[in-house]
Amino acid sequence: MGQFQRLRPYFRYLKAVRQQIAIAIFCAIVYGVSSGAALPALTEYVFPKIFSDTGGLPMGQVILIAAAIPLAFLLRAVSGYLQTYFTQSAGVRILEFLRLDYFGALQRLPLSFVQNRQTGDLISRGLADTAQLQFTLTQLANDGVKQPVVLVAALGYLTYLGFTKEGVPILLLGMLVVPLSVLPIRYIGRKVIKRAQQFQAQLGSVTGIFSENLSAAREVRAFGLEERETQRFSALTSALVISQMKIVKYAQALSPAIEFLAATGIGLTFVLAYETGVGVGTFNAIIIALYMAYDPIKKIGNLNNELKRGTAALERLEVVLNEPVAITDPETPTELTRARGDLAFENVAFAYRDGELVLRDVDVRIPAGTVCALVGPSGAGKSTFANLVPRFYEVGSGAVKIDGIDVRDFRLNDLRQQIAIVSQEAVLFNDTVYANILLSRPQATRQQVQAAAEAAFAHDFITALPNGYDTMVGERGAALSGGQRQRLALARAFLRDAPILILDEATSALDSESEAFIQQALRKLVVGKTVLIIAHRFSTIRDASKILVFDRGELAASGTHAELIADNPLYRTLYERQATLTE
Repeated sequence: MGQFQRLRPYFRYLKAVRQQIAIAIFCAIVYGVSSGAALPALTEYVFPKIFSDTGGLPMGQVILIAAAIPLAFLLRAVSGYLQTYFTQSAGVRILEFLRLDYFGALQRLPLSFVQNRQTGDLISRGLADTAQLQFTLTQLANDGVKQPVVLVAALGYLTYLGFTKEGVPILLLGMLVVPLSVLPIRYIGRKVIKRAQQFQAQLGSVTGIFSENLSAAREVRAFGLEERETQRFSALTSALVISQMKIVKYAQALSPAIEFLAATGIGLTFVLAYETGVGVGTFNAIIIALYMAYDPIKKIGNLNNELKRGTAALERLEVVLNEPVAITDPETPTELTRARGDLAFENVAFAYRDGELVLRDVDVRIPAGTVCALVGPSGAGKSTFANLVPRFYEVGSGAVKIDGIDVRDFRLNDLRQQIAIVSQEAVLFNDTVYANILLSRPQATRQQVQAAAEAAFAHDFITALPNGYDTMVGERGAALSGGQRQRLALARAFLRDAPILILDEATSALDSESEAFIQQALRKLVVGKTVLIIAHRFSTIRDASKILVFDRGELAASGTHAELIADNPLYRTLYERQATLTE
């Protein structure tokens, strides 16, 4: 019952499929009554009359009864089939709802949540765990109605015999074995849930190594890691097999245990029937009714084990489904159509984890139209500073403002429409070139997309592709070179035409020819915009009108290149070190 209550909040998924569920429940009742009561009644009342010593029934009635037997079993079979079909139909829809809710939750959660978890494990939760929970809910809808009806019908018929037949009450002592069936169900259920939790976690690890290996396919081959990766995968799958077999060991032990108890009850009934002189017809009816009672007990026990597995899957899904969405729209948002681009950080502090400040007391204003470079050692806080502007993360204290208004006062969508981002690694989706550019401004025309591509010096190589703008780029843009992917990312930024632009070292991984194209495009792109350049190479900040120097989370200095070279030792050291490396 506790497991049933645990899943109860998720029965909302059944509302959309309530018609299928209603038909399935009706069919389950028909199946249960025909199995638990009709078959024993047939054994007691019909067969003895046919084979009685007094000559039995006329042949015409015998033929009618004989025809009724397959019809009764046909009713049972058809109702069972329809019940299973409609339950499975509902289950498929439930799986769709589950995965949509899970995927939607991942879209709403902050970057920190996703980045702090293994990608493969999140995938496993969204695929394997949702499938397990869907199977559990389907089984619950399937056997949760049908088997109790069979059990109640069988026990009800036994009770009826107890009140109407002499000697039968003592035979019903065989029913006392029924409560004993709860013992193996409870014991095995406790074992199954522990093993199921372990299995689901290990399945996530296996999916994780799959994902990691495929994303690093080139590195695996370059460093000759094929055997190492195979051994890692083998170790995880071996542990997964052990966990899976432990579940099988306990789950499959339930059926024999209940069957033994059922056989004990039937054996006891046999002895008592002999002692009390109960007729063979009544005895056969009791035996069939007892069997029809124990079979649903066995299946209800299996359902209990399935509920344990579903609970284990649910606990993993709830890590995502119940995670608070920390970054949300305000209740009364400030309207924002097009920002001027004036940025201000007012005493901003931020930490990814409690007690570990990545930014502390950052106080700076970046006027609209400023090209501002962010400089500092690795881990100094440059990327974090830029990521606070579109609210990818929430400030711990202080405020980030655009045009004098706290970014938390805007709708997230309105805020992010004001910002274009070009990252060091351009991420493309497995779609056409046209669709990958268009996603930055879905309402744009084809002419505007082409104009953006021309501005990014991408139009010529696009038209040379097999299908031009309709060419599929492959997963993560695998069909294109690094320079081509980056020019498509720039085309997105041109098409968005946002007043604020964030450049995360957009040319650092390119060859000289591609870099020349992109630098030329960038000079056009930054005109009239507030630009944050996360600089790892000093060659990329020559056009910056303002430079911020970060050191261990603090804003150490700000100014022009000439001012910082003269007055700031950290900036001068960083600049001279890189100048030495490039000579």
